Amino acid sequence: MSVLSSITYSVLDLAPVTDVGTEAEALANSVAFAQAAERLGYQRFWLAEHHNMDGIASAATAVLIGHVAGATNTIRVGAGGVMLPNHAPLVVAENFGTLATLYPNRIDLGLAEPQVGIALPCAHCAATMKRM
Repeated sequence: MSVLSSITYSVLDLAPVTDVGTEAEALANSVAFAQAAERLGYQRFWLAEHHNMDGIASAATAVLIGHVAGATNTIRVGAGGVMLPNHAPLVVAENFGTLATLYPNRIDLGLAEPQVGIALPCAHCAATMKRM
């Protein structure tokens, strides 16, 4: 077996909205992209979480992960970085725990911190991040 044949490949998707497209079309394109990646043998399909950005439809990452996982069969589906200060950690754990129950051995959770200079949305989140 060659070194290249032992490498697994993954995809990171932003669910981009084209200049002439809609958010609904972007989400449908992400599903089609995941299905194509699965057919081609890719191991993971991750969605990036971005908020308040024109042209990006992947703000509700957990919802979109469930939608993509439901439309595929074997590829692992996950988050390329849930920003914990933007979400209550318990809610993230419950959402991804439920997804993992619905799609066993197929859900990935990447956690991230915001870039330096981005204000934390609440005192509780700031305290939670300091403990981590």
